[in-house]
Amino acid sequence: MSRQDLARFRAAHRRLIDRLYGQSGAGAWGLQQEAFLDALHRSVAHGCPEGASRSEVARYLAALHVGDLALACACRAGVGEAWDHLVLEVRPALYAAARSVAGDGYRELADSLYAELYGVSTAGQERTSLLAWFHGRSRLVTWLRSVLVQRHIDARRAASRIEQWDADEDGAPLASMSGPGADPAPGRSEALVAIQNALDAAIAGLDARDRLRLRLYYGEDLTLAQIGRVTGEHEATVSRKLERARKALRTRVEVYLRQAHGLSEQAIAEWFAQAADAPELHLTRLLSRAEDG
Repeated sequence: MSRQDLARFRAAHRRLIDRLYGQSGAGAWGLQQEAFLDALHRSVAHGCPEGASRSEVARYLAALHVGDLALACACRAGVGEAWDHLVLEVRPALYAAARSVAGDGYRELADSLYAELYGVSTAGQERTSLLAWFHGRSRLVTWLRSVLVQRHIDARRAASRIEQWDADEDGAPLASMSGPGADPAPGRSEALVAIQNALDAAIAGLDARDRLRLRLYYGEDLTLAQIGRVTGEHEATVSRKLERARKALRTRVEVYLRQAHGLSEQAIAEWFAQAADAPELHLTRLLSRAEDG
């Protein structure tokens, strides 16, 4: 971004930016307003639709979790007190999330994420901190949990692809998730992968406004009133359209599972039961990818 863009952004929202800076507690971390301004501008560029009006940008800014955004900026700047606060407040929640998906290997999974937050790769090479991709639209701990779960899913998928390739090379038949004459009986991990793939396809077919409401509600933890301020809708309208989108997603996922895996209604119900309340189903990432695509 250019200095001119930043200057125009500051001029258009000066009072709001000053208020958000004070609310964020950025000064406690020694974070100057210029750095906070840059973070706000990057968040708007990432999260607001192109050509958004001044009032739409203002609503977006007002809905941000500015305290968490300031903390992330201070950590990226190398402020020791900010890192101490992050570790104290966030690490227990990350360990709990990692334990739920990785079992005994939860500490390795959680701690590997901290290396990315510091901006150091597993090979010890410097790189951009993972926090550069945090824009304050959700709570920081919520965002970090989502990143952690996705890292675990990616690792499992990579391992699965390697195992499948090895079996094929050896001439052994590859295991099928569905066989003739019988419904598959997968373990929990297989059901999660299949339903996530189904969600991926289903979300891609939703209207952009439906994806936005779902992302704000499930990914950003916003209330119906907060979503209404972003979308310009009444709470009742937001609630009604969220319910409509949820039903559409359920229907699309069921159709996908029937067509892609040949499942019966009973088997679909069993797969949903396997995936109930699973943090591994990363709805926020899927919604964001569908929007970007």
